[in-house]
Amino acid sequence: MTTVFIISAPSGSGKSTLVSRLLESLEGLTFSVSYTTRKPRGNEIDGEDYHFINHAEFERLIESNEFLEHANVFGNYYGTHIGELELARQTGKDLVLDIDVQGAAQLKERIPDAVTIFVLPPSREELEQRLRARSQDSDEVIRRRLADAAEEIRNYHLYDYVLINEDLDLATENLMSIVRAERVRRVRVEDRIQPILATFGQPNGVLKQRP
Repeated sequence: MTTVFIISAPSGSGKSTLVSRLLESLEGLTFSVSYTTRKPRGNEIDGEDYHFINHAEFERLIESNEFLEHANVFGNYYGTHIGELELARQTGKDLVLDIDVQGAAQLKERIPDAVTIFVLPPSREELEQRLRARSQDSDEVIRRRLADAAEEIRNYHLYDYVLINEDLDLATENLMSIVRAERVRRVRVEDRIQPILATFGQPNGVLKQRP
């Protein structure tokens, strides 16, 4: 059974680093590469960081109902193609998605048993410092990202788990612990439990109650 892990965070919270560490540390995970209409930045590689397509192609995919979720952010489309989930199921892996609050809400509606994780920076001041340290954005863009962060964090209570990324090593370990725990949740391993119960002679995998 494929478990879907949705990870959201304000820009600059360290979400991408946490996801990279998670994928490097635990087996059986695959990362969902989103589609976008924005231009590549820096050393981004098509097919690895994003699938970069134009607006017309993205809108064609929307019309064909090929996205699990999609959103328009700052004039550019972002979306998760349904093929990412299908491939994870075919290969028997769990799927990790790095998406915003809007996309997470859409995806949770379509996949109710998806596991949602919100990453919080330790403070607004720390988030601004991290954004400026990246030297990627103008002052105007940084102000906009901070304003967006203030809106996004209001949704933290909609998530199953919240990680405060103050210490990267600790946050990484906590993220891995969430994945490990969810993998052994009873409803996720029911198909493995039933054959074991059957070896004890329990019809339909139901254990008899003691008198």
